[in-house]
This record gives sequence, C-alpha cells and structure tokens, in this order.
Amino acid sequence: MISRFVAFSSLGRRALPNQWDFISLALVIAVFIGVAKGSAGMTAPLTAPVTADLSLDYSNLPYYALRTTLRMSAAMAASLVFTFVYATIAAKSRRAEMVLIPLLDVLQSVPILGFLSFTVTFFLGLFPGSTLGAELAAIFAIFTSQAWNMAFSFYQSLRTVPRDLEEVAVGYHFSPWQKFWQLEAPFAMPSLIWNMMMSMSGGWFFVVASEAISVGDTTIKLPGIGSYLALAIDAKRIDAVLAAVLAVILVILAYDQFLFRPIVAFAAKFRVELSAGQVQEESWVRQLFLRTRFLRALVTVPARMLDRIALMRLEPPRGRATRMRWPDHLVSRLFDGVWFVVIAALLGYSLYQVYGFVSEKLALADLRETVVLTLYTMIRVFVLIVLASLFWVPVSIYIGLRPRLAEKIQPLAQFLAAFPANVVFPIAVVLVVKFSLNPDIWLSGLIVFGTQWYIVFNVIGGAMAFPNDLREAVVNYGIKGKYWWKDVILPGVFPYYVTGALTASGGSWNAAIVAEYVKWGDDKVAAHGIGAYIAQATEAGDYSKIVLGVAVMSIFVILFNRLLWRPLFALGERKLRIN
Repeated sequence: MISRFVAFSSLGRRALPNQWDFISLALVIAVFIGVAKGSAGMTAPLTAPVTADLSLDYSNLPYYALRTTLRMSAAMAASLVFTFVYATIAAKSRRAEMVLIPLLDVLQSVPILGFLSFTVTFFLGLFPGSTLGAELAAIFAIFTSQAWNMAFSFYQSLRTVPRDLEEVAVGYHFSPWQKFWQLEAPFAMPSLIWNMMMSMSGGWFFVVASEAISVGDTTIKLPGIGSYLALAIDAKRIDAVLAAVLAVILVILAYDQFLFRPIVAFAAKFRVELSAGQVQEESWVRQLFLRTRFLRALVTVPARMLDRIALMRLEPPRGRATRMRWPDHLVSRLFDGVWFVVIAALLGYSLYQVYGFVSEKLALADLRETVVLTLYTMIRVFVLIVLASLFWVPVSIYIGLRPRLAEKIQPLAQFLAAFPANVVFPIAVVLVVKFSLNPDIWLSGLIVFGTQWYIVFNVIGGAMAFPNDLREAVVNYGIKGKYWWKDVILPGVFPYYVTGALTASGGSWNAAIVAEYVKWGDDKVAAHGIGAYIAQATEAGDYSKIVLGVAVMSIFVILFNRLLWRPLFALGERKLRIN
C-alpha cells in the first residue's frame, strides 16, 4: 500500500487532472443529461391513439432532435447485436445459410410500412397506456432500415477473409471463438463501420414513416424530427421543412464527430497490409481519450475484460467416441434431408396462411395486378441501380484511395445519405401537377435518391481496405490506365460493390413505398408500381392487400437476388478475393 502511495506521489503534477479531463467530464455529463431528458419522454402516459399535439415552433426542434437521435442509437445498438449473431451463423453454417440469407433478402425488401402495419398494434399491446409501446414500434421500424445492410456487409467480410490469414490462425491453434475475435471481426471492421454510417444515415430516409405512424384508423405521432417534417409537409410550411433539414445537418455533424470519426480512426489499424499507409486518419475525440486520464481510467477495466473474453478458448464440447460410428457423409446427408423437410414444411405452412388470409377478400385478378405492378417496380430498380453504379463506382474508388479526401467527404456523404427524401417530394408533386408530367418517369428518381449511398459507402470502404502493399506493388510494376481499372482496383472492390449493390437494390424496393406515392398537403401523385399499391393499401388499412403486395414483392426480390446478385457474390468470393 505504501509503495503504491509513493509511486503515485512521485508522478507529481502528472497525477492531477488536466484540462482534457475537465473537457471530457463536461461532455460525459452533458450526454447523461441529454439521455435522461430524452428517455423520460419515452415512458410518458399515452392517453389517446394520437399522441400530444406537435408544434412547428423552432424552439422545439432541439428536443425533437434529441428524441430522434435516441431512437436511432437504440436501433443501431440492436442492429449491431443482430449483425454479429445473424451474419456469423449464416457465414459459419452451410445449412443455416440456406435459410438465413434468403430470409435476409426478404427482410430487406419488406417495406417499413409492411412492418409497421402489423407491429404497431403488437407493441402498443405490450405497454398499454404508455408511450413506450409506440417508441418500441418506431425503434423497430428504424432497426429494419439499418440491420439488413450491416448483416450483409459482415457476412460478406466473414466469407472473404484472406486464406493466408486463416492459415496463420490454424498455425496458432486458435479456437473458433478466438479466431472470430482475433481475425474475422477485425478484418470485417472497416467495411462494417462504413456500413454502420450508411445504416445510420439510411435510417433518416424512413424516419418520417417511423415517427409519424398511420395505419388505417391508428395514428401515432411521436416527438421527433421525422414527425415534425411530416407535420410541416401537411401544413405546406416550407420554412419548417428547411428548419428540419438544418436540424438533421447539425445532428449528423454531431454524431460524425463524436462517434464515427473516432471509430474510423480506430479501425484503420485493422486494415490488411504489410506496410503502413502514408496518411493516418485523425479524430480530436480520439485524441481527447488518449490525453485524458479520466477517460483512460474509465475504459481501462472494460477494455481489459473484453480482451480476456476474446482470448478465451471456449471450444464446443466434444462427445465421447463410440464403437459404432456412421460415415460423415451419411450423417451430413441425413441432416440435410431432415433440414430440407423442416424448411419445406415451414414454407408450405406459411404459404397456406398467406393464401387463407388473402383469399378471403381478394380474387385472382388482384394477384395479376400485383404481379404486373411489381414488374414495373423491378424495371425501375434495375435501371436505376445500373445508372447509379456507372456514376458512383469510379467516384467512390477515387475517394476511398485518398484518406484525407475521404475524411472530408465523410460528413457530406452522411448528410446526403441521410437527407430526408420527403423534402424533395413537394418539389416532385408541384412539378408533376403543374406541367402534367408522367409520374412513372419523374417519380422514379426518388427511389434511388436515398439508396444509391449503399453503393457509395461500400465501395469507399472497399477502396480504403485495399492493402497498401498491393498498391505499392502496382506502382512498382507500372500498371496504369485501363489495366489498373480492369485488373487491379475493380476486382479488389468487387465483393464490396456487390454487397452495396445488393443492399441498394433491396433498399430501392423498400424506398418504392414512399417514392411511388408522394403527397404535398392534399395533392397526391402516384406512379404505377407495387410501392404505390402497398402505400395506398396501408393508408386505407386494407391488410389483405398489404399482405398480398408484400408477399409478391418478396418473391420477386428473392428471384432477383438469386438470379443476379447471388451469382455475382459467389464470383467475388471465389475468384476476386484478396488472398
């Protein structure tokens, strides 16, 4: 004890708090106060199907921004847990992959309105008379706009870990648990972080639908930027719309500086390269942590505990050897057979339930209508993804290979990805109505308005993860021009592009719900497509049409992904991975 006191006193002034300690303490206290104020409103009594009246007064925007940020943060935490569990199981188990990946295709294509139509009543029933049920419904809706993209990214990274690194893990006799935390998770970190940024920004695209919930006769408006924006659009208050956009900008800048910029700087050390990069990412928040004794002491114990957990072997128990043992291939075939029977039974039961629910009120003509409308939407999605890819892939590669530029572009890209499409809807409605334009053409661009950024963020992440030693080798060999594009960088980022294009495609199907049926006050414009069909059915509270539209859309998305994106994903995994 005396020796510890002598050691402490010998530090002199170094042991005393410095200015960084006081700055960090103030920041931490401010965060605690903000969370306390915002969470207090989440458990207030709910006295009617419609919550307390919202106001377009500018002074309410800071509180609304706080409530929205808390919802998005809670959804992001749930998305991270979901990603690590779901994507890891899908990547490690061949049988689970057969179900989980197609299921993920369906989940990312099911529109948020489709989720809300059936979950609002459920969450309200869990906490009757409390705002918490409505809050959980909104958080779940935001979760559905964040989780699928992150899960696809993590799954793709786990499947493309370089083989030489896997051999090193085998050489060190890592258990599966150790291999995951010492190799696979760090390898996937750069791509996952960029997809977290995209998911956080993508949540803003649907924040209006999640905070201003209207399904049939059930209407819930929670305090937040999304509901504020919806109210401003209904009132045709363009000044309030611009105020909401300004609030979104400030919130994005805040969580970029306090959350994502430090994480990006921290994740730079996980890049796969033999030589250090010329430019290192920086973050003043990270420097604050490094210089502040208070924060370092605060995180030291949890960090050491996580290190010990990650280094534990935790191997699965091995059964005792028996005298009579079946050949491995027979056991595998037996399990496959049972697995396929279970899947077929569940699929048949699900289709039976859908048919029974839909056939009570709808006829075969309704099915034909939804198929035709889904074809219209599919053509829009395919054309828009191709056009977005041709423009954004080279631009994103240029940005990703220049860390300084990427650092400056990052907040701008987050804002553009988070820019609420609802702000553009009034312009689209006014132009279509005034000039008698064709909605099928002029509303199409709104679909990819918020989803093209999946391609941008994934390709930037892939370019930033491109090993620096390979870049130096390319320079030494003098590979330039079209050969550099064709033989080096495009194959290097191809797996990341496929992940981004796949999630952008799924997000575009989802975005069709809000882009094919737009409103500005009492003016409404609809394009021919399954998105408008589902949006109008949701507005009318017609659950049979909602189920039919979502089911047909899901079938098309599965076929679309299986016939196009999955073969491309397999190609990238097989031939275009960095070994």
